[in-house]
Amino acid sequence: MPMTGKERISNILKRKPVDRIGLYEHFWGDTQKVWTDQGHIKKDEDLATHFGFDMSGCWAFNYVANMDFKNEVIEEDAETKLEKDGNYAILRRHKLHNATPEHVDFTVKDRAGWEELIKPYLLKTDRRRINFEGYKQAKEAAAKNNRFFCWSGVNVFEQMHPICGHEYMLMGMALDPDWIKDMTNTLSDLNLRLMEVLFAECGKPDGIWFYEDMGFKERPFMSPEMYGDMVQPAHKKTFDYAHSLGLPVIVHSCGYVEPLVPGLIEAGMDCLQVIEIKAGMDLLRLKKNFGHKIAFCGGMDARNLVANNKDAIKKELQQKIPAAMKDSGYILHSDHSIPTDCKYETYRYFVDEGLRLGTYK
Repeated sequence: MPMTGKERISNILKRKPVDRIGLYEHFWGDTQKVWTDQGHIKKDEDLATHFGFDMSGCWAFNYVANMDFKNEVIEEDAETKLEKDGNYAILRRHKLHNATPEHVDFTVKDRAGWEELIKPYLLKTDRRRINFEGYKQAKEAAAKNNRFFCWSGVNVFEQMHPICGHEYMLMGMALDPDWIKDMTNTLSDLNLRLMEVLFAECGKPDGIWFYEDMGFKERPFMSPEMYGDMVQPAHKKTFDYAHSLGLPVIVHSCGYVEPLVPGLIEAGMDCLQVIEIKAGMDLLRLKKNFGHKIAFCGGMDARNLVANNKDAIKKELQQKIPAAMKDSGYILHSDHSIPTDCKYETYRYFVDEGLRLGTYK
Protein backbone atom coordinates (compact mmCIF):
# COMPACT_ATOMS: atom_id res chain seq x y z
CA MET A 1 0.00 0.00 0.00
CA PRO A 2 1.46 3.43 -0.95
CA MET A 3 2.61 5.69 1.85
CA THR A 4 0.82 8.97 2.49
CA GLY A 5 2.64 12.19 1.73
CA LYS A 6 2.98 12.88 5.43
CA GLU A 7 4.49 9.45 6.09
CA ARG A 8 6.77 9.71 3.07
CA ILE A 9 8.23 13.14 3.85
CA SER A 10 8.58 12.30 7.55
CA ASN A 11 10.71 9.30 6.63
CA ILE A 12 12.68 11.12 3.92
CA LEU A 13 13.71 13.87 6.32
CA LYS A 14 14.99 11.17 8.68
CA ARG A 15 16.58 9.31 5.72
CA LYS A 16 14.45 6.23 6.46
CA PRO A 17 13.02 3.82 3.84
CA VAL A 18 10.14 5.01 1.66
CA ASP A 19 8.21 3.71 -1.34
CA ARG A 20 9.35 6.54 -3.63
CA ILE A 21 11.07 9.91 -3.56
CA GLY A 22 9.06 12.89 -2.35
CA LEU A 23 7.41 15.48 -4.56
CA TYR A 24 6.96 19.21 -4.02
CA GLU A 25 7.26 22.42 -6.05
CA HIS A 26 7.02 26.19 -6.01
CA PHE A 27 5.46 28.19 -8.85
CA TRP A 28 5.52 31.78 -10.00
CA GLY A 29 2.29 33.49 -9.03
CA ASP A 30 1.17 33.83 -12.66
CA THR A 31 1.97 30.26 -13.75
CA GLN A 32 -1.23 28.77 -12.42
CA LYS A 33 -3.23 31.53 -14.11
CA VAL A 34 -1.62 30.76 -17.47
CA TRP A 35 -2.27 27.03 -17.12
CA THR A 36 -5.85 27.73 -16.01
CA ASP A 37 -6.45 30.01 -19.00
CA GLN A 38 -5.13 27.21 -21.23
CA GLY A 39 -7.57 24.73 -19.71
CA HIS A 40 -5.07 22.49 -17.90
CA ILE A 41 -6.04 23.51 -14.38
CA LYS A 42 -9.52 24.20 -13.08
CA LYS A 43 -10.15 27.66 -11.71
CA ASP A 44 -9.00 27.88 -8.07
CA GLU A 45 -7.79 24.26 -8.19
CA ASP A 46 -5.11 23.41 -5.66
CA LEU A 47 -1.84 22.63 -7.46
CA ALA A 48 -0.70 20.39 -4.60
CA THR A 49 -3.75 18.20 -5.12
CA HIS A 50 -3.60 18.38 -8.92
CA PHE A 51 -0.03 17.08 -9.07
CA GLY A 52 -0.17 14.93 -5.94
CA PHE A 53 2.44 16.80 -3.89
CA ASP A 54 3.53 15.24 -0.62
CA MET A 55 3.91 18.58 1.15
CA SER A 56 2.25 21.93 1.61
CA GLY A 57 2.99 24.95 3.71
CA CYS A 58 1.69 28.23 5.03
CA TRP A 59 3.37 31.61 5.38
CA ALA A 60 1.78 32.95 8.56
CA PHE A 61 3.82 35.94 9.82
CA ASN A 62 4.07 39.62 8.90
CA TYR A 63 7.59 40.89 9.63
CA VAL A 64 7.23 44.55 8.60
CA ALA A 65 8.45 46.61 11.54
CA ASN A 66 5.81 49.37 11.73
CA MET A 67 2.57 47.67 10.77
CA ASP A 68 0.60 50.89 11.27
CA PHE A 69 2.65 52.74 8.67
CA LYS A 70 0.65 53.44 5.51
CA ASN A 71 2.82 52.87 2.48
CA GLU A 72 3.81 56.19 0.92
CA VAL A 73 3.67 56.27 -2.88
CA ILE A 74 6.62 58.28 -4.17
CA GLU A 75 5.99 57.81 -7.89
CA GLU A 76 3.85 55.59 -10.06
CA ASP A 77 3.48 54.69 -13.72
CA ALA A 78 1.42 52.16 -15.66
CA GLU A 79 3.63 49.22 -14.70
CA THR A 80 5.35 50.02 -11.40
CA LYS A 81 4.89 51.80 -8.11
CA LEU A 82 7.74 53.27 -6.06
CA GLU A 83 6.80 53.39 -2.38
CA LYS A 84 8.16 53.55 1.15
CA ASP A 85 6.98 50.71 3.42
CA GLY A 86 6.78 50.04 7.15
CA ASN A 87 10.51 49.21 7.27
CA TYR A 88 11.11 52.71 5.80
CA ALA A 89 12.56 50.97 2.75
CA ILE A 90 11.96 52.44 -0.70
CA LEU A 91 10.99 49.68 -3.10
CA ARG A 92 9.76 49.58 -6.69
CA ARG A 93 6.97 47.04 -7.09
CA HIS A 94 5.53 45.65 -10.32
CA LYS A 95 1.80 46.12 -10.76
CA LEU A 96 1.13 43.77 -13.69
CA HIS A 97 2.78 40.59 -12.39
CA ASN A 98 4.18 39.03 -9.23
CA ALA A 99 7.89 39.72 -8.90
CA THR A 100 10.51 40.52 -6.29
CA PRO A 101 10.49 44.31 -5.74
CA GLU A 102 13.52 46.36 -6.76
CA HIS A 103 15.46 47.67 -3.75
CA VAL A 104 15.94 51.37 -4.46
CA ASP A 105 17.02 52.83 -1.11
CA PHE A 106 16.86 52.28 2.64
CA THR A 107 16.41 54.69 5.52
CA VAL A 108 18.08 52.24 7.91
CA LYS A 109 21.75 52.09 6.99
CA ASP A 110 23.46 51.55 10.33
CA ARG A 111 22.97 50.62 13.98
CA ALA A 112 21.50 54.03 14.90
CA GLY A 113 18.75 53.71 12.29
CA TRP A 114 17.99 50.17 13.42
CA GLU A 115 17.76 51.11 17.08
CA GLU A 116 15.61 54.20 16.46
CA LEU A 117 13.26 53.10 13.68
CA ILE A 118 12.98 49.31 13.72
CA LYS A 119 14.01 47.49 16.89
CA PRO A 120 11.34 48.98 19.23
CA TYR A 121 8.56 47.49 17.07
CA LEU A 122 10.11 44.01 17.20
CA LEU A 123 10.34 43.71 20.98
CA LYS A 124 6.57 43.26 21.36
CA THR A 125 4.55 40.18 20.50
CA ASP A 126 1.88 41.80 18.35
CA ARG A 127 -0.82 39.27 17.48
CA ARG A 128 -1.60 41.20 14.30
CA ARG A 129 1.58 39.74 12.86
CA ILE A 130 0.07 36.24 12.87
CA ASN A 131 -2.36 34.93 10.26
CA PHE A 132 -4.11 32.48 12.59
CA GLU A 133 -6.98 31.68 10.25
CA GLY A 134 -4.82 31.15 7.16
CA TYR A 135 -2.53 28.80 9.09
CA LYS A 136 -5.47 26.88 10.54
CA GLN A 137 -7.11 26.41 7.14
CA ALA A 138 -3.86 25.35 5.46
CA LYS A 139 -3.13 22.90 8.26
CA GLU A 140 -6.61 21.38 7.99
CA ALA A 141 -6.33 21.07 4.20
CA ALA A 142 -2.97 19.30 4.52
CA ALA A 143 -4.37 16.89 7.09
CA LYS A 144 -7.39 16.16 4.89
CA ASN A 145 -5.07 15.23 2.02
CA ASN A 146 -2.50 13.42 4.22
CA ARG A 147 0.22 15.88 3.22
CA PHE A 148 3.23 16.84 5.33
CA PHE A 149 2.52 20.38 6.54
CA CYS A 150 5.20 23.03 7.08
CA TRP A 151 5.06 26.35 8.83
CA SER A 152 6.94 28.54 6.34
CA GLY A 153 8.71 31.82 6.91
CA VAL A 154 12.00 33.64 6.79
CA ASN A 155 14.86 33.38 9.23
CA VAL A 156 17.20 36.17 10.28
CA PHE A 157 19.19 36.74 7.06
CA GLU A 158 15.99 37.17 5.05
CA GLN A 159 14.52 39.32 7.83
CA MET A 160 17.47 41.73 7.85
CA HIS A 161 17.76 42.75 4.22
CA PRO A 162 14.19 44.13 3.87
CA ILE A 163 15.15 46.48 6.70
CA CYS A 164 18.54 47.75 5.55
CA GLY A 165 19.26 46.11 2.19
CA HIS A 166 21.99 43.65 1.32
CA GLU A 167 24.72 46.26 0.88
CA TYR A 168 24.31 47.94 4.27
CA MET A 169 23.80 44.58 5.95
CA LEU A 170 27.01 43.19 4.47
CA MET A 171 28.95 46.37 5.25
CA GLY A 172 27.66 46.00 8.79
CA MET A 173 29.03 42.46 8.94
CA ALA A 174 32.45 43.83 8.08
CA LEU A 175 32.42 47.10 10.02
CA ASP A 176 29.94 46.70 12.88
CA PRO A 177 29.38 42.99 13.60
CA ASP A 178 27.79 43.76 16.97
CA TRP A 179 24.97 45.57 15.12
CA ILE A 180 24.35 42.50 12.98
CA LYS A 181 24.42 40.24 16.05
CA ASP A 182 21.85 42.47 17.72
CA MET A 183 19.61 42.23 14.66
CA THR A 184 19.89 38.44 14.37
CA ASN A 185 19.28 38.01 18.10
CA THR A 186 16.26 40.34 18.11
CA LEU A 187 14.75 38.82 14.97
CA SER A 188 15.23 35.22 16.07
CA ASP A 189 13.57 36.02 19.39
CA LEU A 190 10.65 37.57 17.51
CA ASN A 191 10.26 34.42 15.40
CA LEU A 192 10.26 32.20 18.48
CA ARG A 193 7.68 34.31 20.32
CA LEU A 194 5.34 34.34 17.34
CA MET A 195 5.72 30.59 16.81
CA GLU A 196 4.96 29.90 20.46
CA VAL A 197 1.71 31.88 20.24
CA LEU A 198 0.63 30.37 16.93
CA PHE A 199 1.41 26.75 17.80
CA ALA A 200 -0.18 27.04 21.25
CA GLU A 201 -3.45 28.21 19.73
CA CYS A 202 -3.57 26.37 16.41
CA GLY A 203 -1.35 23.32 16.88
CA LYS A 204 2.10 22.36 15.67
CA PRO A 205 2.96 21.78 12.01
CA ASP A 206 4.82 18.68 10.85
CA GLY A 207 7.95 20.63 10.01
CA ILE A 208 9.55 24.08 9.84
CA TRP A 209 10.59 25.63 6.51
CA PHE A 210 12.93 28.62 6.71
CA TYR A 211 13.73 30.77 3.67
CA GLU A 212 17.30 32.12 3.79
CA ASP A 213 18.76 33.24 0.43
CA MET A 214 22.39 33.45 1.51
CA GLY A 215 24.21 33.16 -1.80
CA PHE A 216 24.57 34.48 -5.33
CA LYS A 217 26.49 33.10 -8.32
CA GLU A 218 29.48 31.00 -7.20
CA ARG A 219 29.74 32.77 -3.82
CA PRO A 220 27.80 32.99 -0.57
CA PHE A 221 27.05 36.48 0.70
CA MET A 222 29.39 35.92 3.64
CA SER A 223 32.34 33.75 4.59
CA PRO A 224 31.76 30.63 6.69
CA GLU A 225 33.54 32.44 9.52
CA MET A 226 31.16 35.41 9.35
CA TYR A 227 28.23 33.02 9.14
CA GLY A 228 29.46 31.20 12.24
CA ASP A 229 29.98 34.40 14.19
CA MET A 230 26.89 36.43 13.29
CA VAL A 231 24.16 34.24 11.79
CA GLN A 232 24.67 30.67 12.98
CA PRO A 233 23.86 31.41 16.67
CA ALA A 234 20.43 32.69 15.65
CA HIS A 235 19.94 29.73 13.34
CA LYS A 236 20.86 27.32 16.12
CA LYS A 237 18.41 29.01 18.48
CA THR A 238 15.52 28.71 16.02
CA PHE A 239 16.48 25.22 14.82
CA ASP A 240 16.82 24.04 18.43
CA TYR A 241 13.34 25.36 19.15
CA ALA A 242 11.90 23.37 16.23
CA HIS A 243 13.71 20.24 17.36
CA SER A 244 12.43 20.73 20.93
CA LEU A 245 8.95 20.31 19.44
CA GLY A 246 10.00 17.25 17.45
CA LEU A 247 9.91 19.18 14.15
CA PRO A 248 12.50 18.80 11.37
CA VAL A 249 14.02 21.93 9.81
CA ILE A 250 14.15 22.52 6.05
CA VAL A 251 16.29 25.44 4.89
CA HIS A 252 15.72 27.05 1.50
CA SER A 253 18.60 29.03 0.09
CA CYS A 254 19.03 30.29 -3.44
CA GLY A 255 22.54 30.94 -4.69
CA TYR A 256 25.83 29.19 -4.02
CA VAL A 257 25.81 28.25 -0.34
CA GLU A 258 27.88 25.06 -0.30
CA PRO A 259 30.62 26.62 1.92
CA LEU A 260 27.92 27.37 4.52
CA VAL A 261 26.42 23.87 4.53
CA PRO A 262 28.69 22.46 7.29
CA GLY A 263 27.71 25.36 9.54
CA LEU A 264 24.03 24.92 8.73
CA ILE A 265 24.29 21.22 9.58
CA GLU A 266 26.05 22.09 12.82
CA ALA A 267 23.19 24.50 13.62
CA GLY A 268 20.70 21.67 13.11
CA MET A 269 19.45 21.82 9.50
CA ASP A 270 17.75 18.56 8.47
CA CYS A 271 17.20 19.27 4.77
CA LEU A 272 18.69 21.71 2.24
CA GLN A 273 16.30 22.95 -0.40
CA VAL A 274 16.57 24.36 -3.87
CA ILE A 275 20.27 23.67 -4.75
CA GLU A 276 20.53 26.21 -7.57
CA ILE A 277 22.61 24.82 -10.45
CA LYS A 278 23.26 28.06 -12.33
CA ALA A 279 24.74 29.49 -9.14
CA GLY A 280 27.21 26.59 -8.91
CA MET A 281 25.42 24.10 -6.66
CA ASP A 282 25.65 20.38 -7.46
CA LEU A 283 23.10 17.93 -6.04
CA LEU A 284 25.26 14.85 -6.55
CA ARG A 285 28.34 16.42 -4.94
CA LEU A 286 26.24 17.52 -1.96
CA LYS A 287 24.68 14.08 -1.68
CA LYS A 288 28.12 12.45 -1.71
CA ASN A 289 29.58 14.80 0.91
CA PHE A 290 26.61 15.40 3.21
CA GLY A 291 23.95 12.80 2.35
CA HIS A 292 24.75 10.83 5.51
CA LYS A 293 23.73 13.86 7.59
CA ILE A 294 20.89 15.67 5.78
CA ALA A 295 18.19 15.23 3.16
CA PHE A 296 17.86 17.25 -0.05
CA CYS A 297 15.04 18.88 -1.99
CA GLY A 298 15.57 20.32 -5.48
CA GLY A 299 18.69 20.47 -7.62
CA MET A 300 16.91 19.90 -10.97
CA ASP A 301 17.75 22.61 -13.51
CA ALA A 302 14.73 24.87 -14.02
CA ARG A 303 16.29 26.12 -17.27
CA ASN A 304 15.41 22.80 -18.89
CA LEU A 305 11.80 23.31 -17.83
CA VAL A 306 11.79 26.89 -19.11
CA ALA A 307 13.18 25.65 -22.44
CA ASN A 308 10.53 22.88 -22.49
CA ASN A 309 13.32 20.47 -23.43
CA LYS A 310 12.02 17.04 -22.49
CA ASP A 311 15.18 15.30 -23.68
CA ALA A 312 17.33 17.42 -21.37
CA ILE A 313 14.86 16.89 -18.53
CA LYS A 314 14.93 13.13 -19.00
CA LYS A 315 18.72 13.04 -19.20
CA GLU A 316 19.11 15.07 -15.99
CA LEU A 317 16.57 12.96 -14.11
CA GLN A 318 18.32 9.77 -15.21
CA GLN A 319 21.69 11.15 -14.13
CA LYS A 320 20.64 12.44 -10.73
CA ILE A 321 17.73 10.53 -9.28
CA PRO A 322 19.39 7.09 -8.82
CA ALA A 323 22.17 8.67 -6.75
CA ALA A 324 19.99 11.23 -4.95
CA MET A 325 17.47 8.59 -3.86
CA LYS A 326 20.09 6.18 -2.52
CA ASP A 327 19.51 5.47 1.18
CA SER A 328 16.43 7.74 0.98
CA GLY A 329 16.63 11.48 1.69
CA TYR A 330 15.46 13.11 -1.57
CA ILE A 331 12.43 15.22 -2.58
CA LEU A 332 11.94 16.05 -6.27
CA HIS A 333 11.76 19.81 -6.93
CA SER A 334 13.23 22.21 -9.47
CA ASP A 335 16.23 24.30 -8.46
CA HIS A 336 14.10 27.44 -8.33
CA SER A 337 10.38 27.66 -9.12
CA ILE A 338 8.24 27.11 -12.21
CA PRO A 339 7.74 30.23 -14.36
CA THR A 340 5.08 30.97 -16.97
CA ASP A 341 7.45 29.93 -19.80
CA CYS A 342 7.20 26.31 -18.70
CA LYS A 343 4.39 24.51 -20.49
CA TYR A 344 1.97 22.43 -18.47
CA GLU A 345 2.87 19.32 -20.50
CA THR A 346 6.56 19.87 -19.73
CA TYR A 347 6.04 20.06 -15.99
CA ARG A 348 3.67 17.09 -16.10
CA TYR A 349 6.41 15.09 -17.85
CA PHE A 350 8.99 16.19 -15.26
CA VAL A 351 6.77 14.91 -12.44
CA ASP A 352 5.74 11.65 -14.08
CA GLU A 353 9.23 10.70 -15.26
CA GLY A 354 10.84 11.79 -11.99
CA LEU A 355 8.52 9.66 -9.89
CA ARG A 356 8.87 6.71 -12.27
CA LEU A 357 12.63 6.79 -11.84
CA GLY A 358 12.31 7.59 -8.14
CA THR A 359 10.16 4.61 -7.14
CA TYR A 360 12.03 2.06 -5.05
CA LYS A 361 12.00 -1.51 -6.35
